Amino acid sequence: MKPAVLMVDVDGVVVRHPDPSGWSARIEEDLGIPRHALQDRFFKPCWDDVVHGRAPLRDRLAPALAEIAPHVSCSQLIDYWFEGDAHLDEALLSQLADVRASGTPLHLAAVQEHERASYLWDTLRLRDLFDGIHYAAELGVSKPSPDFYAAVEQRVALPAAAIAFIDDTEKNVQAARARGWNAALWAPGAKLRGLIPELYG
Repeated sequence: MKPAVLMVDVDGVVVRHPDPSGWSARIEEDLGIPRHALQDRFFKPCWDDVVHGRAPLRDRLAPALAEIAPHVSCSQLIDYWFEGDAHLDEALLSQLADVRASGTPLHLAAVQEHERASYLWDTLRLRDLFDGIHYAAELGVSKPSPDFYAAVEQRVALPAAAIAFIDDTEKNVQAARARGWNAALWAPGAKLRGLIPELYG
């Protein structure tokens, strides 16, 4: 059966940083923020609340920056982060455009907080390439929880069997398959036709 929609992960799939260390690899040289301190003071204690929509990004980031890098504002770090983590996989986007042109809508299904979701959708203009976005802070739950997939099903008003999905994380793919989605593990350079041939049926 041809899927009624294709759900696509963002980080590691649509967006793929060329440096394996990611957007923060040179943050100490560029902004004077110790990378390990940012992890210890912000990401480890605060990210779960931020990414699940329980706290605004800036409310948790500002106190951390005041402690570890008072010379850097929230806006400076967020701009550095979002702009540095905006490397689109054009080869994949070309394949996705063909799928969309054949009549299958494309949606993003991602673990994002509100500000970056907005940046991806509006500033990077993924809204021009995709038909919808579903993300953790909006849903209050993230992959690989079954509740994430159930919430997406409810939002698109489709049964699990009608949804195809690609993600670069095995546990997310397995969780989607457990829900009944036609899910495939994505790797750079892969071909959608080989991963989910039903899209081309």
